[in-house]
Amino acid sequence: MLNSQGKEATIDRIERANQVKRSTARLSILSNTMLVIMKLAVGLAIGSVSIISEAIHSAIDLVAAIIAFISVKKSSEPPDREHKFGHGKFEDFSGLIEAVLIFIAAILIIREAALKLMGQGEELNTGLLIAGIAVMAISAAANWYVSNRLMKAAKATESIALEADAWHLRTDVYTSLGIFAGLVLIRLTGWKFLDPLFAIAVAVFIMKAAYDLTRRAASDLMDTSLPASEEEKIKGIISDHYLQFASFHELRTRRSGSDRFMDLHLVVSKNLTVSEAHSLSDHLEDDLRQAFPRSSITIHFEPCDEHCSKCECNSACRDSKCPEGTSE
Repeated sequence: MLNSQGKEATIDRIERANQVKRSTARLSILSNTMLVIMKLAVGLAIGSVSIISEAIHSAIDLVAAIIAFISVKKSSEPPDREHKFGHGKFEDFSGLIEAVLIFIAAILIIREAALKLMGQGEELNTGLLIAGIAVMAISAAANWYVSNRLMKAAKATESIALEADAWHLRTDVYTSLGIFAGLVLIRLTGWKFLDPLFAIAVAVFIMKAAYDLTRRAASDLMDTSLPASEEEKIKGIISDHYLQFASFHELRTRRSGSDRFMDLHLVVSKNLTVSEAHSLSDHLEDDLRQAFPRSSITIHFEPCDEHCSKCECNSACRDSKCPEGTSE
């Protein structure tokens, strides 16, 4: 069983993860604010719908970053009277809201590009294309750096909110590079119709990212089981204690933001005392939390129905007459 130092280390590990989430989310807010101002100013000056579409994209990323910051701050709060299972769902809602915002941004971009193709809107000022090309290059570089920071933090802290924000910026990197290439082609060829076409390509690309994010966020909101690899790890940890029980079954898992929930039925000797069962439960929970720190674990004990001498002497129920330690 974990001693007090071990428990303090686990708590400290969780708090450090929460600090990483908050600081990385703040970096995303700062970066997106600067990029929105730059893209919007240059896009309006040039009259480029593709750059303006990128400004809209970054504005949505800014809103998403703010939502991510609020959600990771809220989800790190401990359970309270009204939210006894914690606040992890805030991150899942955040991911879903961000996906909806991306869809809206894509629709706005397509609308503006379609109007430009029909001859409406400002004429593209090719004399200022160099400024647009420079802004797109800066945007791609900045978002590549910040998205890598976000993705590393998301993987380390298992935060879907930060992961969603990272994917937003990662798509912004690719779309910025696409607009960069388009502006270079326009400068070389003079084909101004390429501007709205590249804007539409940006919209289609980010709609695909929004769809993937929606599926991920909805999966957690619907309490889908943990990935098979994680469930196998859980079963392995439980099976390491096979000498102390007969079998286990009814393993159920789900995720809420960075929090995991798992419950199972553990079949033990019918002669096991309440104190012994409690000790076994604590030991299993401590071992599981070492692997999954933010976990809520429920263990239901069942008496072994088999009759054997080992059970009668209050020892581990593991001879040939007892069921094998398997799980369902």
